[in-house]
Amino acid sequence: MNIEKIVAAFDFGAPVTAIRECRIGHINSTFFADCANGRFVVQRINRGIFKRPEEIMSNVVGVTTHIRKKLIAEGKDPDTGTLTFVKSGERYFHIDEEGEYWRAYRFVDGDCFNACDSAALFSRVGSAFGRFQRQLADYDAATLYEVIPDFHNTVKRYEAFEAAVAADAVGRAAECAEEIAFIRERRDVCAIIVDGLADGRFPLRVTHNDTKLNNVVMNRETGEGQCVIDLDTVMPGSLLYDFGDAIRFGASSAPEDETDLSRVYVKPEMVAAFTEGFIEGLAGAITVEEIKALPESARVITLEGAIRFLTDYLNGDTYFRIHYPTHNLDRARNQLKLVADMEERRAELEASVAKYLV
Repeated sequence: MNIEKIVAAFDFGAPVTAIRECRIGHINSTFFADCANGRFVVQRINRGIFKRPEEIMSNVVGVTTHIRKKLIAEGKDPDTGTLTFVKSGERYFHIDEEGEYWRAYRFVDGDCFNACDSAALFSRVGSAFGRFQRQLADYDAATLYEVIPDFHNTVKRYEAFEAAVAADAVGRAAECAEEIAFIRERRDVCAIIVDGLADGRFPLRVTHNDTKLNNVVMNRETGEGQCVIDLDTVMPGSLLYDFGDAIRFGASSAPEDETDLSRVYVKPEMVAAFTEGFIEGLAGAITVEEIKALPESARVITLEGAIRFLTDYLNGDTYFRIHYPTHNLDRARNQLKLVADMEERRAELEASVAKYLV
């Protein structure tokens, strides 16, 4: 790999003065290119995960261009409010001599957090993801490529789980009997969002599909979320996917591989904070049916996470990276405990949206 030659393939509008590798992140190889007109990110797309890089780039350039136009119309700085991709010739990607795909975009400076103990911070993150949805509410989601087919199709995730139980490829089903029974009792839960999309109760939208805290760049001066990043999983879907996954990750009391299940529960105050920010950011670009389903979406997506972890464990740990033999089983048990707690706290979670239904 000749990184100097790869960087030179992009038109940054000014000479490159320095190149250095960024070692943060696990998916794509990333470098910083410093130029007289700012810093840029140069990144190799991981084709082991994303099989069709040109489709990813079509998606991300399409949505960021759309957001950019919105920001300009509002008198805001598009270079800090969304990712700005750089061309290589006539395309927004470069293919190197080894057939690898590279892209470049302007670096957005600010803070990113990996954990959140502050309801105020989580509310600002919710506002950023809600604003992302509002900015793309008039974007034709059907024109986007589904870069990971059926990523949040919880019904198909359940079907894959049952297939893994039946195959019992590595002889682990017996030790998971309690977890298998718990999931089977909630089979109907898996269809809630999928059926709502199919019958039109939930509109098809542009979804981010990885709404973790660290995918929002926070402005250091104002503390507000200024830019949503990591757009490789942008696809058509339901905003309930994004809300549910944000709650699963950010409103849990513990990491998803915590083994002391007495420490695993949902924090209603964090749910309320994110909900407030999310709906504020949407500024009306949400339906009553979607608002009603927000608390339930957290249960659906958390159950989906448990299903995926347990399926991988039953299959012999072929998808998720593990650090010890029962890592995926522990993750599944963790997420199932979170589901159970959400069910116990249903009234508290529903209260977080009640005032928006008046």
